[in-house]
Amino acid sequence: MSSPTPLDTLIELAREARDKAGQMLANERRNQAQLATQLQTLNRYRLEYAGRLQQLLHTGIDPATLHNYQQFLGSLDASIARAHQAVNQQHQRVTAGQQHWQQQQQRLSSYTTLTRRRADEHERRAQRNERRQSDEMTTNAQARRTGQGFTEQGS
Repeated sequence: MSSPTPLDTLIELAREARDKAGQMLANERRNQAQLATQLQTLNRYRLEYAGRLQQLLHTGIDPATLHNYQQFLGSLDASIARAHQAVNQQHQRVTAGQQHWQQQQQRLSSYTTLTRRRADEHERRAQRNERRQSDEMTTNAQARRTGQGFTEQGS
């Protein structure tokens, strides 16, 4: 096996960068899923709590308990707003991660295409040389046959 060329080294580095970008993207997607789950949980909890407050309002509630429920619902709303913001920011990180991975993949593809083109060119040259040698052997063989014919006729 021949020693690695600088292009082989570039391909290996590009492959490692692409794989690392893929791992980072997978982590960002996992984080996005976790944040979305947390947001759903907060929304569900808020709905349940608001439902309890509605029931208490129908059956009767003292002002202190009403105030506590309203305060808690306010803090839940603030938490939901922060969770929405976190989900949106994470979505942006996932999008950036996807773009980064695609760039790394394109870079790797460019290098492998270049390698393939070089190998194809090398193969074409080898075939051309082989045809040239074959043509020379055929020409030499014909020349020998033709030369033998002249010596036999000249004798």
